[in-house]
Amino acid sequence: MNIVFMGTPEFAVPSLKKLIEEFGITAVFTQPDRPKGRGKKIAMSPVKEEAIKHGIPVYQPLKIKNDIESIENLKKINPDFIIVVAFGQILPKEVLDIPKYGCINLHASLLPKYRGAAPINWAIINGETESGNTTMLMDVGLDTGDMLLKSKYEINENMTYGEFYDILKQDGAELLIQTIKKILKNEIIPEKQDHSKSTYAPMLNKEIAKINWALKNKEIKNLIRGLNPWPVAYTQYNGDIMKIYEAEAIDANINIKKIPGQILSVGKKGIEVATGEGILLIKKIQFPGGKPLSVEEYIRGNIIKDGVILT
Repeated sequence: MNIVFMGTPEFAVPSLKKLIEEFGITAVFTQPDRPKGRGKKIAMSPVKEEAIKHGIPVYQPLKIKNDIESIENLKKINPDFIIVVAFGQILPKEVLDIPKYGCINLHASLLPKYRGAAPINWAIINGETESGNTTMLMDVGLDTGDMLLKSKYEINENMTYGEFYDILKQDGAELLIQTIKKILKNEIIPEKQDHSKSTYAPMLNKEIAKINWALKNKEIKNLIRGLNPWPVAYTQYNGDIMKIYEAEAIDANINIKKIPGQILSVGKKGIEVATGEGILLIKKIQFPGGKPLSVEEYIRGNIIKDGVILT
C-alpha cells in the first residue's frame, strides 16, 4: 500500500501508528513547527515526532493549497490513499483528485452533526448523550463529504472532554483500518450527508470558557465538562481567576432569592453557587499560581467566603 498521512495533533497519533503497523506510510504531511508553552520554544507537532521515529519523510507546507512544490511531491508519490486526521488545513480539489481511492478523513463526530474544529468539546457542552467517529470521502467543503463508516459511543453525564477524546482517538484508529480494508474489498457504499441536519462546532477560545451564572446549573456543568482539560471554564472570585474542573448540578429549590453566581455555602463537598436555575456544586478548582485541587483540599489552607458573587 502507498499511503500518505496528513495530521497534526496528538489525536492523530494513534491513527498514524495503526496505519504504519497495518499498511506502512510513504509520507507524512503536518503543520509547520510552531512556538509552544510559556517559553515559546519551537516545537514539532506530535504527528511529526511519531513520523521521525519511524523514518518517514515529513512535509510541512504552510498552506498546501498554495504550495506548488508539495502538490507536485504528492503527484510523484502517487498514493493509493491520502488519510487525513485533524490536519488543520483545507485540501484543494487538485490534491483531493490525486489518490487512487480518494482522500479519507476521520472526523470525531456523528456527521452531519458537529462539523468543524471542536466536535468533541461541543458535543459535551451541548449535553449530547451520544457521539462518535465518522470516516468520509473528502470533498472541497468543510466536513461535507460522503460518509463511509461510523462508530457510536455513549457520553455519560460526568464524562469530560479529555476522557471522551481519549476514547475517540483510539477508536478512530481502528475505524480507519476497517474503512481502508472495506474500500479495498469494495464493501462500502458511500452515503450522502443530509446537509439540512448539519450543525457546526467552531474553534474554542478563552471567551467561551467564561461562565455565565444566569444559565441553568446543568448547562454550566456541561460547559465545565466540555472544557476540561482545556481551555478550562473559569469565573472570578474577588477579582482572582478561579478555574473550575469539576462540578455537580443540584436540583434544589432556592427559597430565598439569590443572585446568580452568589456563593451559598462552602464545605468539604464543595462550593454551592446559585445559578439561573438550581444550584451548582463546585468540586475542583485552581487559582493563579496554584495547582488544581479539590475544594476540600483548598479550604484546608485558604478561605472562600459565603455570600461572595462570582463574576
